[in-house]
Amino acid sequence: MTKLTGRRAVVTGGASGIGLACAEALAAAGAEVTIADIDGTAAEAAAKRIGGTAWRVDLGDTSPLADLVLDTDILVNNAGVQHVRPIVEFEPAQFALMLRIMLESPFLLIRAALPGMSERGFGRIINVSSVHGLRASPYKSAYVAAKHGLEGLSKVAALEGGEHGITSNCINPGYVRTPLVERQIADQARAHGIPEEEVLPKIMLTESAIPRLVEPHEVASLALWLAGDDARMVTGASYTMDGGWSAR
Repeated sequence: MTKLTGRRAVVTGGASGIGLACAEALAAAGAEVTIADIDGTAAEAAAKRIGGTAWRVDLGDTSPLADLVLDTDILVNNAGVQHVRPIVEFEPAQFALMLRIMLESPFLLIRAALPGMSERGFGRIINVSSVHGLRASPYKSAYVAAKHGLEGLSKVAALEGGEHGITSNCINPGYVRTPLVERQIADQARAHGIPEEEVLPKIMLTESAIPRLVEPHEVASLALWLAGDDARMVTGASYTMDGGWSAR
């Protein structure tokens, strides 16, 4: 079993979905977990349940992060949003916001954490990407662009951090049973002109050899392993958990 006693972790978007599952798994392994989320009330409640700390932060406003010092051993960049529109209808302000949340903020958080990780000779950067970091889908230009960018950022962090005992990896799930995915169903139904009950079988899960949603705890189990000592030689990698989608 992975033991993280004495380690500190920060999980963004940690009040629900994948982030909460990761926070719970890291805490159960002994880490002191900070749950970072725009929903301060939910972050406080989740942190109380796992014996951690809450950090209310709006990752869509990156200016306060420019001078941040983040003293953590494990950084899980998980926070994300989705917006489904054809490119010609995609609002430029929404596109920019999504890149700030899912690419610029991870860059700034990694930048803030690297000096302390280097000083201690240990660091784990875990970027919750997506199969959309490797593949594209219509109507998701901002999400696909941000996740592709996160893949590149993660690899650069791996190359720069390796000599200091820091690893950086991506986890690439398919559709996970989270509020983010549940909100997409109505958007996808409108975009494709089909009933909501047809979105999963006809749109979201058509490429998966295993046609079901990924569960948050499955993603968290991989994040936990990547955070531990057994993964010290795993860096610059992207781990698909997509039911075979990217095998096509």
